[in-house]
Amino acid sequence: MNRTTEFVLGLLGGIFGFGGSLFALFVGVWSEEISTLGSVAFLFSILAIVGAIVVKFKAKLGGWLLLVSGIGILFSISLFGVLPSILLVPAGLMGIIRKPKHENIQA
Repeated sequence: MNRTTEFVLGLLGGIFGFGGSLFALFVGVWSEEISTLGSVAFLFSILAIVGAIVVKFKAKLGGWLLLVSGIGILFSISLFGVLPSILLVPAGLMGIIRKPKHENIQA
């Protein structure tokens, strides 16, 4: 099945997650706690990119990866992670819930 929507949303969410985590890292120069959380968000962004690729081949596994990364980014960098979470959580849910279309095969 073609999972282009989940792939694009996951890829954009991962890219925006990288941006938010880098911004949190730069803001975290003044606070070590924010810097650590920015590093965690960076790892969740990598997980989001991996999930976006995996969702094309194994939809449920990729959906769970996208969902976990979206929630992880939101909790780790809070306000900086709102946009990536808005993109990743629906993509993850679509990967988990959406059923494949069965083609009518006539002999």
